[in-house]
Amino acid sequence: MFCPECGIRNSEAAAFCVRCGASLIADQPESAITLSYIPGDEENEPNALAAVAGDEACLVMRSGGGRAGETYPLRGVRITIGRHPAAAIFLDDVTVSRNHAVVERAGADWIIVDEGSLNGTYVNRRRADRVALADGDELQIGKYKLTFIVPS
Repeated sequence: MFCPECGIRNSEAAAFCVRCGASLIADQPESAITLSYIPGDEENEPNALAAVAGDEACLVMRSGGGRAGETYPLRGVRITIGRHPAAAIFLDDVTVSRNHAVVERAGADWIIVDEGSLNGTYVNRRRADRVALADGDELQIGKYKLTFIVPS
């Protein structure tokens, strides 16, 4: 059973989430139907993440460490990501290496380069050492998930 508040997986018999303590007891009858909605599915609806980007490429925190929604504009030629306090994008968790990865500007493209991290850098759920990023790519660094957004 997944927690409706934080999304962590709990045992089926659990009444409360092991991470956040939220109640896992459903208030709905067994016949309730759950619908999924993906933002931007409708033709006339603008993508909310594109509005966040403004006029520059950025990384948007999707989950991890209670920091969902934080936005990191990609300014400069080299943006460091890691657990080192001097990193441009500081991710404070033991699953993240001190100097985990960098995002580099190469002409009009942005490239993510893993800096020899222990747990790896993932782009769209595939481990990557060096990958050119495309709009909407999902990055996973340790327990953190970020989305790469470019202005349209």
